[in-house]
Amino acid sequence: MFARLEALEGRLEMLDRMLSDPEVVRDQARVREISREHRQVTSIVDAWRKHKSMEAELVESREMLTAESDADLKQMARDEITRLEAELSASTDQIRLLLLPKDPYEGRPLLVEIRAGTGGDEAALFAGDLFRMYQRWLDSKGLKLQVVEASPISIGSGGRTVEGFKEIIASVQGELAYSMLRFESGVHRVQRVPATETQGRIHTSAATIAVLPEPDEIEVKLEAKDLRIDVMRAGGPGGQSVNTTDSAVRIVHIPTGTTVICQDEKSQLKNKDQAMRVLKARLLEAEREKAAAEGNAQRRAMVGSGDRSERIRTYNFPQNRVTDHRIGLTLYQLDKMIDGDLDALVDGLTSAHRAELLSEQQADA
Repeated sequence: MFARLEALEGRLEMLDRMLSDPEVVRDQARVREISREHRQVTSIVDAWRKHKSMEAELVESREMLTAESDADLKQMARDEITRLEAELSASTDQIRLLLLPKDPYEGRPLLVEIRAGTGGDEAALFAGDLFRMYQRWLDSKGLKLQVVEASPISIGSGGRTVEGFKEIIASVQGELAYSMLRFESGVHRVQRVPATETQGRIHTSAATIAVLPEPDEIEVKLEAKDLRIDVMRAGGPGGQSVNTTDSAVRIVHIPTGTTVICQDEKSQLKNKDQAMRVLKARLLEAEREKAAAEGNAQRRAMVGSGDRSERIRTYNFPQNRVTDHRIGLTLYQLDKMIDGDLDALVDGLTSAHRAELLSEQQADA
């Protein structure tokens, strides 16, 4: 471990020089890549340098304990040794965590797709609840969900209108976006009395979430011959420019059959740009899933596998209960979570994921 840390100090110096190189600065894609690595390496090197400083203090305190004859000074040295030994133990654990393999998609902008699953209108209402839950949570962390494409529905019940989505795609920018949302891909199941239920019966329905990191330019290259691009009139709930101009865009990736439709923008060009973003993200996700399928069974079973066909969580409203099935975590605070407080759940998932990585690291050592 120590040899690797020393090597990272040298790597940080190299990254500093690269970020000052005019040739590098002219390539913004490379600058983003190097800057991302620079932030990661800096956090490790800073922790390592602090660790070495505490080790030096510990050596001095032990020398003082041996050399001093004054009882008060000896006790002061003992207290200092006890404090430093505890801090060094915690520092070692922190450095081990920092040295864990970084997900290559950390720090990336991403797209979040939420689709209504089984359950008809109630599934669409639940999809809307999930979207608003993430929206509130990310907003509390200074991040924003920006809608890219949506298929909303409005359902009247008991004199009020309830909003939901058959599908909604939103983008999230920010360094923390991926680490906050990476464990959300999969099937989310809800058990509750729907707003449309007149006899008070509990229904079970589901929504599917996919978290899609947006690829760098070199990761997904699209050739014109592989794309079929169609324009059409936008559908939806009326309004200026809707159904009056050919602004909606459908892009089909011919080799894979992947199809994306975007129509939320009034501009055909903007819809095309949005559709290309979604298409590239879906193609990158397909490559990730293929790589995961080729990996070993233990790796695929990890918390962060991101399999969107896996039922990962149940939201039980009558019991105010949320259960994440991957780590067996149950929390009786659904009311807080649906209102945007996901910290306890995500902290549990993150801790379990790190424990798995540490276990793998020790097994490979």
